[in-house]
Amino acid sequence: MIKLRLKRFGKKRAACYRIVAINSRDRRDGRPLEELGFYDPIKDETRLKVDAIVKRLKDGAQPSDTVRRILEKANVFEQVKA
Repeated sequence: MIKLRLKRFGKKRAACYRIVAINSRDRRDGRPLEELGFYDPIKDETRLKVDAIVKRLKDGAQPSDTVRRILEKANVFEQVKA
């Protein structure tokens, strides 16, 4: 199963995350199938490749809880329904 989840990178106590599509059995920081965006919780900055995310969701990828909240803020699920 393909999951959309966060991949951690950055310094200690200053983590940033990449939103990636990855096999659900792979480790957190393993090689992703595709990088779909960026999330910085400290600066509250988000950059998303919306068209690629919509394609993955239509193919059946399941977002993690945190990624789901990020995508809801960006109104990505409305584009999936359309």
